[in-house]
Amino acid sequence: MAKVAPFLVHHVTPSPSLKLHFSPRNAFLNARHSTPGVRCAVATPTSNTPITNPTGSQGDDLFNFERYMASKAVTVNDALDRALPLVQPERLSESMRYSLLAGGKRVRPMLAIAACEMVGGDEAAATPVACAVEMVHTMSLIHDDLPCMDDDDLRRGCPTNHVAFGVSTALLAGDALLSLSFEHIARGCVEHGVPADRALRAVAELANAVGTGGLAAGQVVDLASEGADVGLATLEYIHIHKTARLLEAAAVCGAIVGGACEEDIESIRRYARYVGLLFQVVDDVLDVTQTSEQLGKTAGKDLATDKTTYPKLMGVDGARAYAVELVASAEAELDRFDHARTEPLRHLARFIAYRQN
Repeated sequence: MAKVAPFLVHHVTPSPSLKLHFSPRNAFLNARHSTPGVRCAVATPTSNTPITNPTGSQGDDLFNFERYMASKAVTVNDALDRALPLVQPERLSESMRYSLLAGGKRVRPMLAIAACEMVGGDEAAATPVACAVEMVHTMSLIHDDLPCMDDDDLRRGCPTNHVAFGVSTALLAGDALLSLSFEHIARGCVEHGVPADRALRAVAELANAVGTGGLAAGQVVDLASEGADVGLATLEYIHIHKTARLLEAAAVCGAIVGGACEEDIESIRRYARYVGLLFQVVDDVLDVTQTSEQLGKTAGKDLATDKTTYPKLMGVDGARAYAVELVASAEAELDRFDHARTEPLRHLARFIAYRQN
């Protein structure tokens, strides 16, 4: 269980209109939010710089994480390009490819591949689920940017999908990517000799991460919380479901197709949950410390709309401290594995913590 930082020792009162249920998978969050009697104070951001690594490095120089990540990105990008050729109607295919192949760090597919390799699987077995997770992630970005959701016009340095293709086409492109993701797991796992029971379990894991156990649930609570006095418990419910759940599914799906035992799968699940929260904490800090040009998306929007974020509740310095705790907690979950095989996932946690965009 993560150590509780001083700035987290507050009672957090969820928005009264929302009934939140934390599943057993969220037990470490329940423990963090159990102190009664004191309301969580809203803090003012105290710094205009992003999170930085005080050591100036991201870990052991013997492991070249940038080379590893670049190699996996090439693998995934090539596989995504092959998975989505231009077919009729071309406008739909073009819209899907526009967002899916627009670049990005490919953190989620890399997470799937690294988890698979860590438990003794290989890249080829993990690539179908890695691509499927990226398709789901891209769908979520397309839908999140729509006027009825976050109404954003910039993503990865380019006009958002609905700006480029229109709202109706963007909506359908997202739907088609979601459908393709499950088809891709089914076909790809057969092609690479992944046992059917593992493929089926990966499909179920990813499906849960999209629906009431993940993205959709988080987005509903996020929209319902607009303009409300949101505390830390509600904020973490939102981001466990909107952000962390898909990273969790990526890692777990990779571990499943790699043949991991149940104990290993649950350790990997907890690792990814910490990393998913870390991703959102850093995102919130960058939103108030970086420019739109640096981020490749609209900066400062959360502050402008008075949206509740980690810096708003904790201050930037408090959010940074929380990020450091999450890195340590994530890495601790990897201690049961052979150290050399954990290097990619250890470095990934640090990469997410110290990224600048």
